[in-house]
Amino acid sequence: MKKHNFSAGPCILPQEVMMKASEAVLDFNGSGLSLIEISHRSKDFVAVMENARSLALDHLGLKGKGYQALFLHGGASMQFLMVAYNLLEKKAGYLNTGTWSNNAIKEAKLFGDVVEVASSKDKGYNYIPKDFSVPNDLDYLHITSNNTIYGTQMKSFPKGNVPLICDMSSDIFSRQLDFSQFDLIYAGAQKNMGPAGTTLVVVKEDILGKVTRKIPSILNYQLQIEKESMFNTPAVFPIYVSMLTLEWLQNIGGIPAIEKINNKKAQLLYSEIDLNPMFKGYAKKEDRSIMNATFNLTENKLKEEFEGMCKEGGINGLNGHRSVGGYRASMYNALSLESVGVLVDIMSELERKG
Repeated sequence: MKKHNFSAGPCILPQEVMMKASEAVLDFNGSGLSLIEISHRSKDFVAVMENARSLALDHLGLKGKGYQALFLHGGASMQFLMVAYNLLEKKAGYLNTGTWSNNAIKEAKLFGDVVEVASSKDKGYNYIPKDFSVPNDLDYLHITSNNTIYGTQMKSFPKGNVPLICDMSSDIFSRQLDFSQFDLIYAGAQKNMGPAGTTLVVVKEDILGKVTRKIPSILNYQLQIEKESMFNTPAVFPIYVSMLTLEWLQNIGGIPAIEKINNKKAQLLYSEIDLNPMFKGYAKKEDRSIMNATFNLTENKLKEEFEGMCKEGGINGLNGHRSVGGYRASMYNALSLESVGVLVDIMSELERKG
């Protein structure tokens, strides 16, 4: 039976990417050696790293605009620390829209004054704050574009005279934006790029080198750029799979093409949530995420029946985050419209039975 993988991360990847990656584990580029046992300094892997970094800038429209792409260790959680280490001299602003931005704030407070310019904590993070002003005396403003746990997504971005830093871990490469409005973007691979184990950082070089503190080598963006993401042994397999996924995205028409598919998936599921009396959405409608749809049953007594139907239908990874409960359908780039249709059919069947 086909599985329909709605897992929030690590998440579904394109089947053709999985096939190529599995072949490379056994024999990489006809070398007779596995991808995961060759030197990261070998000509073949250096080419992988260069291609992955180049593709990232291409997709974002940032090539030749003063940006560098890096593949680093430590996940987005390490970037909570690295951003502040490299950029926070006196005071930084943070938009608090959920668990991950809250964690980023906690790390930044180790380095300087942190101001919450706005927060949606008062309503359980079910909306995106709007109509707030950005102070001009900040070293940077940090935002989270998509909130996996609560199912909210920023549809527009704050304007100001300070560098804009964005955690795009769960919606990078999913929709068209003017990415040049951001001075630094970071994203863990395990949503729209590859398996867990590497993190993409895209940084505008002219924002670096302005703090007075000494930065440990491995946490220094400038040194990582100088060493071309090879300061220490990179996560070879996740980077290779990320490269394959970026090639797959390029072959299907890039971000413009995948955005159309993602919008169709989201429209199909949200329509069912809104029309089916057995379900209710969590996030405010105007702030709903295209990547992560959060919802609940209107009657808890239906829980066992609904989850049994999902299991029988091959639905995987639908449970909401442990801190929120309910359900969360993660519809990342590689999830098919067909899979969303299977879930919607099950939801409709539950209504008919009720």
